[in-house]
Amino acid sequence: MRAGLARRPAFPVNSTQLSLPLEEFIAQGSFSGAPGIARHRRVFCNRDLRMNGIAWVGFDMDYTLAIYNQKEMDELSSRATIEKLIARGYPEFIRSIPYSTEFAVRGLLIDKRLGHVLKMNRYKLVTKGYHGLRELGKDELRQLYHSKKIRPATPRFHWIDTLYALSEATLYAALVEAMTQRRMSIDYAKTFNDIREGIDEAHRDGTILETVAGDFPRFVNKDHDLAPTLHKLRSAGKKLFVLTNSRWSYTDQMMKYLLDGEMSEYPHWRNYFDVVIVAATKPAFFQERRPLMERVERDGDRLEPAAFPLERGKIYEGGNLHDLERALGAVGDEILYVGDHIYGDILRSKKESAWRTAMIIQELEGEVVAHESCSEDIARAEQLEDGRDRLEDELRFYQMRFKELSRRIEHPHAQLAAHDARSPPFGLPFGLSNGEAEAERARTKRAIDRVRARLRHAEAELQAIDRRVDQRFHPYWGSLLKEENEQSSFGAQVEEYACLYTSRVSDFLLYSPQQFYRSPRDEMAHELG
Repeated sequence: MRAGLARRPAFPVNSTQLSLPLEEFIAQGSFSGAPGIARHRRVFCNRDLRMNGIAWVGFDMDYTLAIYNQKEMDELSSRATIEKLIARGYPEFIRSIPYSTEFAVRGLLIDKRLGHVLKMNRYKLVTKGYHGLRELGKDELRQLYHSKKIRPATPRFHWIDTLYALSEATLYAALVEAMTQRRMSIDYAKTFNDIREGIDEAHRDGTILETVAGDFPRFVNKDHDLAPTLHKLRSAGKKLFVLTNSRWSYTDQMMKYLLDGEMSEYPHWRNYFDVVIVAATKPAFFQERRPLMERVERDGDRLEPAAFPLERGKIYEGGNLHDLERALGAVGDEILYVGDHIYGDILRSKKESAWRTAMIIQELEGEVVAHESCSEDIARAEQLEDGRDRLEDELRFYQMRFKELSRRIEHPHAQLAAHDARSPPFGLPFGLSNGEAEAERARTKRAIDRVRARLRHAEAELQAIDRRVDQRFHPYWGSLLKEENEQSSFGAQVEEYACLYTSRVSDFLLYSPQQFYRSPRDEMAHELG
């Protein structure tokens, strides 16, 4: 891994800069963003998007408007799930097994047949893997996964594609490790399914959500720039909606914590939004025609079919893409939806509609900081790769020279082909004696050995750089968005389905609500220098 996604950040320009002569404006570095936004707070663009064409901006809630303290959430989910597993008959010792909330990242693949946790690049090539906490070697990965095409959509595999699901991979690796060390029989598929069911049960019965709601400051990183961001969008004429899978009670508690009392212009969090839809059951929301219901809060909570047009201040539940577009009175590309779930929020909304998409990648700030810390290593790796290419060309030249000399020595009376006679191969004179050819072959062999030694040294240094760079990103998996010199499978999905991506909703505060986000020029391999 030696680089992040090569996407162009958008750079705001202030009024003082606009008044400068063009030459001075360029000299200030404004085109490179030098005087602008800190890189870890920028909005990055995969496809051109003009905000002045966006009429509605929609938001998911969990991990989008609400940014969770991931370590605390993983600890809570893991502990709650362990208790559920023990209740299902798992041995008591699992209550004390060691696990690391630092183990998992998004984009991992669980192999339920073999008990492995895997990372793939964009071409579905498995490049890293663990069995429990034992790293799988390159030869082992090659033997298991490189001879046949990996099909992640089959029941054998399961994606870890949300922050919510990180604890699934964390506990799975810990359980496999603990049970392997004890030489216990393990049904890998059942163990993983039990973990998933345990986490789901802990959410359904309130074990997790009630704990979070009882101590929001511990579990949620409150962003005081969120309210001004929403206000700025509204002031520019944008209409806002919430579309979340969370139930009403939890949504109301969370949104009160995030927004109530933040700005005097908005006495209640609902005042920021024109439409609020809870229990949306994404991704089914984008694929099915579930009815949109209104929550009637008078005379106790009850649901009744929603009447159109939808009213500001009311709470709606369920629904589907088509009814929402009709209610908003906007065609697909006039809607920008901001979410964190690569499948449920971004991929499905992009595939089933013409909505524009912005993905919140909470880990992006750390990715950018890690990438910037690796600049010297990355530059050195590029030098080594260029040198390696030249050495490989040189090695091929000497190998062919050695082969030709060997042919002459072993078949001294063979006649050269007519085209060879006109142009001696590899700079060899035709009149070499057998002794001269032997001496030249020995010199060529020494040259081959020297080049191979230099290649081995370059490869060893490149491998050391790769390991060092990976450690700066993540101790187990390296970069979230890259894998070796390719995008990771997760990074490829971000590029394909997210028009924009950034680390938090409040990053949009640093830009004009009418910003023209421009994507970089795509280049194919033959266009690169």
